[in-house]
Amino acid sequence: MPHINLMISGAPNAALTRSVAAAVADLTVEVLGKPRELIALTVQYLDHAQWIIDGRPLSDYGRNAFHLDISITDETNTKGEKARYLAQVHERLAELIGDLHPTSYIHVIDARAAAYGYGGLTQERRYQLAATR
Repeated sequence: MPHINLMISGAPNAALTRSVAAAVADLTVEVLGKPRELIALTVQYLDHAQWIIDGRPLSDYGRNAFHLDISITDETNTKGEKARYLAQVHERLAELIGDLHPTSYIHVIDARAAAYGYGGLTQERRYQLAATR
């Protein structure tokens, strides 16, 4: 935790992948306080012709876009922290991707602790085990 899925318009680009992955991980640590060693991040690319905004492909706009989903355990971050995260991630990805269409989304998914985890344990179970120590 957290798990992050990032989709970027355009052709796969290894240098951009490394840059955006590092930037998103850094902000996830700095703003949301998540442990770097538990951040799992996937980056995918989608052709501009397949990215549709307002019924038109992104290629018609001549711009780029992204969509980021991040799953975190519910009640581990405040509304203010999540708002700062959205603003800072959007700003940083706009710099890295360039010529960004404003309809680029970030979704912070507050997953219930009993329904979310890693390594075969839910976050709720990790909490329970830590409380008994």
